[in-house]
Order: sequence, then structure tokens, then C-alpha cells
Amino acid sequence: MAFMHSMIVQTEGIRSTAPVRWQSYNGFCAVHWEAHGEVGARGYYRSPDPRLMLFFNDVSEQIVLSENVAEPVARWRPMMRALFVPAGLPMWTEFRNTHVFSHLDLHLSRDWLLERLSPMVGAAAAEEALRSPVEVQDVGALAVIAATLAEEIDSPTRGRHFAESLAVTLVAGLIEPPSEAPERAKAQGGLTPSQMRRLRQRVTEHKGRLTNAELSQVVGLSEGWFCHAFKKSTGKTPLQWQQEMRIAMVKECLLCSDVTLAEIALRHDFSDQGHLTRVFRRYEGTTPSAWRREARTR
Repeated sequence: MAFMHSMIVQTEGIRSTAPVRWQSYNGFCAVHWEAHGEVGARGYYRSPDPRLMLFFNDVSEQIVLSENVAEPVARWRPMMRALFVPAGLPMWTEFRNTHVFSHLDLHLSRDWLLERLSPMVGAAAAEEALRSPVEVQDVGALAVIAATLAEEIDSPTRGRHFAESLAVTLVAGLIEPPSEAPERAKAQGGLTPSQMRRLRQRVTEHKGRLTNAELSQVVGLSEGWFCHAFKKSTGKTPLQWQQEMRIAMVKECLLCSDVTLAEIALRHDFSDQGHLTRVFRRYEGTTPSAWRREARTR
């Protein structure tokens, strides 16, 4: 079901310069804004859902923000190019100079985010990350991903799954698990975000299933302790997790290329096209061919 956001917004001196473009997806709503702010323009924003903002131009000299309206404006901080705003966190903004700006807003379902981030960094670290605000000026490649998603909002070309994968990449590239997350993960008997990243890289680079012994060597743990820590972090066995990773890579191939199913099966170590179809149906409830057709026509 498409996600619809709710948000309290109060603005003065800010006006749209183009029609607002938006799309609602499974788990998030994406909005592309183009606007003009006058000197002294102000805004107040608060949402019950986590959200991500990325500006397509620098606004640090023009806009300041604070979570406390009673604080003197002279102490408000510059608005950065990209922000992750946890659910319920208020934001007040004020324009120091007249400015034309454009930005992408993602209003995100918390449960949808946790479902996708937990396999990457562990459930505990994902929970902590969604409670931690992030502000980044050097957005690097995130700007390219945001621009691609904005184009999909304005004129969809590749299907909703493509847009959803871009949104997850943006969030994963912006959020920063707290510095104490590795220690907390160890104390709770799980793997650290760094260990999970090494495992994902190893699985992505390796053709075929890795044994528990091979995976435990990647993170420097005994096989027995690794299996315990892995289940604690992900709620899955290493075999289940690897299978989900393989299906995710298959979906990426289906969506972004015209490679045949037989070639995809070979590339991702399925015995043949029939084996790929059986496993894919078990996870997605449909065949790879049907999934590809649906994804490309949405």
C-alpha cells in the first residue's frame, strides 16, 4: 500500500516557484520542491514520521535552523545540504537572504525503514540511527542519487521498485549509527555495523554460498559465536540472509538490465533458470519474468 505522510507546516514569506511534484510509494512519500524565500521568511515543520531532506543547491549562507524557537536567532546554525530528521523532531527555519532553492523531501515509514536497514547494520543500530538527527554539507554522490529520484518523481521511467531502491540508498548513505553502536552491539551479543558491512561486501563479491566458517573468518569470530551474534543482530540465520541478499541482487539485475533469466541464474549461482524461478517465487510470490514486467510498467 502506498504510504501517505502527515506533517504540520507553517510558513511565511516562502512560495513555490513551480508545481510541487510528488509520488507515494510503498513505505515512503517523495516530494520535489522548487521555491523562493524572502529575507526574514520563516517556517515551522514537524512530522510524526522520519524524513530526509536534500537541497540541490547550497543554502548554508541563506537559511538557518533550530529545534528551539526561543533560542536567539543569532545562535541558530546554518542549514546543511542534507538532513535526516527523526520522527517528532520540530524544526524552525529563517532566511537571512533572499534565495531560490530546490530540494527533495522523503517522508518515511519507520517500520519500512527498519525492515530494510536492520539487515545492513543490525536491528539495534538501525533503531538508534532513526533516533539520531544528521546534518551533512558535503553530500557527494548522494546528490546524484537524489537528482535521479527527483527525475523519477517528475517523469517515472523505470518502475516503483527502482525509486524505492534509490530512497533506501539515500537513507543508508546519510544516517550515521552512533559512535557507541559498535560497543553496544558487542554488549548485547550482536555484530557491529562495521562487521555487517564487511559481510555484505564479501557476499556481494563472492559467487555462491559462503559457509558459516567462511563468514566467521570475515569478522574474526569463532564459528559458534558468529552464528549466535549473527542471529542476534539480524533475526535470521546466515543462510537465510545470504539467500535474501542473492534475491535482492537478482531483482537489481531484473530491473536495470535486459540480461536473460538463464544468465542471471548463472551469475548468482543458481543451478539453472528453474531453480532461480522456484527460489524467487518463494520470496516474492511471483516469477522473475512477471516481477520484471510489473516493475517496468509501473
